[in-house]
Amino acid sequence: MESVTTQLGNRPERRSKMSRMRQRVAARLKESQNTAAMLTTFQEVDMGNFIEMRARHKDEFQKKHGVKLGFMSVFVKAATAALQEVPAINAYIDDEAKEIVYRDYCDVSVAVASPNGLVVPVLRNTEFMSFADVERTIALFGQKAKDGTLALDDMAGGTFTISNGGVFGSLMGTPIINQPQSAILGMHATKMRAVVDEKGNVVARPMMYLALTYDHRLIDGREGVTFLKSVADKITDPARLVFDI
Repeated sequence: MESVTTQLGNRPERRSKMSRMRQRVAARLKESQNTAAMLTTFQEVDMGNFIEMRARHKDEFQKKHGVKLGFMSVFVKAATAALQEVPAINAYIDDEAKEIVYRDYCDVSVAVASPNGLVVPVLRNTEFMSFADVERTIALFGQKAKDGTLALDDMAGGTFTISNGGVFGSLMGTPIINQPQSAILGMHATKMRAVVDEKGNVVARPMMYLALTYDHRLIDGREGVTFLKSVADKITDPARLVFDI
């Protein structure tokens, strides 16, 4: 057999120093993998009703509140309500004391893009925030991230995290817990898919996959699934948020 000679072109490599933020993120993610017994459960959610509601009211919402109505506010409010229904999701393990610490407040960390990568500022006491409060605060964090003015206090703490890989087109993923939290909710891209409705008809609906990664040392499967199903139900029927059900 004749040998084949392949002419290779230039194969350069580049090196760059890891930023302090990237080093910190890398260390925290690895710490989380080494500490938590992570398990991910999935749920699909029909975004149709919220998309329709948003289309009807987004102009009036922006005119009144001076900020656009996006997807994050409804997910923050739905997750906050579900955290109050399933307190274990909002708790954490104090390893030194061998105790479970239950927090009766909700501080939701949200991933925001910055020139140096994703940062995770914290929305404080989301149980008292309105949709407009959530959107306004996220917009402020987004601007501060772009300007490089986010302070450490903006990112400190947090009892639960929401990550939105859908803005980059992700269809499904398994997010990593942000220690010392015990769970993280992953949002993904909304895609038109064929589903069977209540009448047995096959229809096209805007569907999103949700993922909840949780620490199985603290959170049982029943609690994890109950929480995620509650979030999905509230997004599918946003009236549940209005009527607190």
